[in-house]
Amino acid sequence: MINSEEFRQHAHQLVDWMADYFNNIRDYPVKSQVAPGAIMKQLPESPPLQGEPIQDIFEDFKKIILPGITHWQHPNFHAYFTGNSSYPSVLAEMLTATLAAQCMLWETSPAAAELEQKMLDWLKQLLLLPEDWSGVIQDTASTATLVAIISAREWKSDWKINERGFTNQERFTIYCSAQAHSSVSKAVRIAGIGLGSLRKIEVDDQFALIPDKLIAQLQQDLKAGFTPLLTVATIGTTGTTAVDPLAEISEICREYGLWLHVDAAWAGTALILPEYRWMSSGLEHADSFVFNPHKWMFTNFDCSAYYVKNPEILKKSFTLIPEYLKTGTKGVNNYSDWGIQLGRRFRALKLWFVIRNFGGDGLRKKVAEHVSWAKQLAEKVERHSDFQLMAAAPLGAVCFRYHPQSYQSDINQLNRELLNKVNQGGKAYITHTVLNGTYVLRLVVGQTYQLKEDIDNAWALIQETAAELK
Repeated sequence: MINSEEFRQHAHQLVDWMADYFNNIRDYPVKSQVAPGAIMKQLPESPPLQGEPIQDIFEDFKKIILPGITHWQHPNFHAYFTGNSSYPSVLAEMLTATLAAQCMLWETSPAAAELEQKMLDWLKQLLLLPEDWSGVIQDTASTATLVAIISAREWKSDWKINERGFTNQERFTIYCSAQAHSSVSKAVRIAGIGLGSLRKIEVDDQFALIPDKLIAQLQQDLKAGFTPLLTVATIGTTGTTAVDPLAEISEICREYGLWLHVDAAWAGTALILPEYRWMSSGLEHADSFVFNPHKWMFTNFDCSAYYVKNPEILKKSFTLIPEYLKTGTKGVNNYSDWGIQLGRRFRALKLWFVIRNFGGDGLRKKVAEHVSWAKQLAEKVERHSDFQLMAAAPLGAVCFRYHPQSYQSDINQLNRELLNKVNQGGKAYITHTVLNGTYVLRLVVGQTYQLKEDIDNAWALIQETAAELK
């Protein structure tokens, strides 16, 4: 086991490697090229009995682990949604790991609790969210959605389900777009409501929820004796970044007495741009809202900003204080009462570093660049005779497919082959979705240190690879 001076020496070595990694990241294949099981074969069957030198461990990290890493911070990572990092965020994470604080109560780290409260206030100002909302940092949007559903469940049942569990009398139903994230389906299972009570509402040709279809489903469920509980509206769906018509949905929820939860996990960051505030029209009527700074606000995973209109409902749904956690401190936020976890990381520190180092203007500039580059790519796709734009590209994701005019065989299979060949080359990483039965390629713009030339190079690579498949 190393001592303090050895720690200092190795820490400097690792930081030098980290800086070199960021500088040279384009030299790595974006997507790991190893075969399944390749990493396991290089690892010993049993743990060592005697301690091993850090230098040996680090060498094995470079030799064994690094080849099996898909490089999410690579400028040519265009898959899924970004899981961004940045220099200030990494520095803060180093301090967080050093402090190793458990931030469950105000007393267990007053700075963590108060910085978290202030960072949620700063984010409200940056995104122009309702001033009277209260916020907490959850680990992920998936957890936030589960917390919203449980809060709605307890509110609607007068907090009886927490006490006595479900009876045969509760017949709750939950509503979301057919394009909503899979975390909604998982949350209704965990919350005990069941997949059979989830209503996935039809979407329009822009892949956004159709309000009239929501109303029709609500009326049908009411006639059948169900109790409508909650609607999830999405700002920036995962498949196509569609934006549900929030203003209309909020009116429906108020009329029918539903909790409205707004999932803006990725696209919420775009609300820092004044020209995208249209997406949040009606947001003031929502009961809860979530977006992830760890996706597009250049903050290391995990850091999910969750807001509620009524924090008392949230706390009443989750507060459970055993004797060993009771303190005499009043007038403070004990954030373990605001969600599922008891133990909590000091997530606010990296957010503080990022917001201060970038500044509001710096954040806006970078997000605006990403949106602009994605729109330019969408225009190029539309102009190309052998490619088709498959969905609107209002933000940072472009959905398209390769469809050469003379090709008569299976277009879906052709695009599968194109995606696999692009990703196997290691120069770029894209993913796919399925829209109305059509296999669609999906390229996301938004990595922290991406340049316009990275987007141009990815598009050139896709065209070159496609031409080889004709």
